[in-house]
Amino acid sequence: MEKVFFEIVNAVEEAKKQGPLVGSWTNFVTIEFVANVQLATGGRAAMCFLPDETGPLAAISGATYINMGTLQPIAAESLPLAAKAAVELNKPWVLDPVAAGLGDTRNSIIKELKKYPPAIIRGNASEIISLANLWGLVSAKGNVEGVDSTDSVEAAASAAAELAEFTKGTVAVSGEADLIINSEKAYRITGGSEMLKSITGAGCSLGGLMAVYAAVTDPFTAALAASLAFKYASESAQKNTAGTASFRTAFIDNLSLPDTEALVEYAKKHLKETNL
Repeated sequence: MEKVFFEIVNAVEEAKKQGPLVGSWTNFVTIEFVANVQLATGGRAAMCFLPDETGPLAAISGATYINMGTLQPIAAESLPLAAKAAVELNKPWVLDPVAAGLGDTRNSIIKELKKYPPAIIRGNASEIISLANLWGLVSAKGNVEGVDSTDSVEAAASAAAELAEFTKGTVAVSGEADLIINSEKAYRITGGSEMLKSITGAGCSLGGLMAVYAAVTDPFTAALAASLAFKYASESAQKNTAGTASFRTAFIDNLSLPDTEALVEYAKKHLKETNL
């Protein structure tokens, strides 16, 4: 585990040192929060929507983030182009399949993205199950209610494993105990504050942070580091705030001022390797 802890700390520190640019196609409900989380952790945020900017942005970005929330018609062209450009340039990209399975337009775009396997997929349990179903990897369908999950992380474990095998990348299932998995290993991360459920953009910004770390380390370490940083920062924020607005501010503060020694101690308590 010491090697894992070293790699996580290195990712957090390298993001601060390198300041990687992350091109992000994300939803307009959470775009400001995603950008602020990326900036707080050392990344440089570039939010984009236009198809003709896709290739140039992917070329200069260390990683790309695609979030499927609040889609507009232009997304049907922009998102596959962004994924295609990232893959062709051998740059990591992160997929957040928000509300996968909800409607025909969204599902059509998600199916198109299968052609360009992401380095990291991050979603709640229902989204992960629905994505695996849309990509023809499992027969079960996730119980998506808007952007909320009604399935447990445990219920999504087999779908996550199938997605990881297909993409040869990492899948992160967010929940009470996050599951981070690739074709070789899996970890569970407990902890975190319940107050994350009371602010908009927590899941979206987690995907955005994974993209920041993916620009400076391997996808599996990036997912582990982002999930741990989120849970640690949220618990620390809750200790010193009373309401959701102040919690949001304290949460970003904690991400922007990482205490790597404290993060390692937190990881020792909350990060466990698991067998599926």
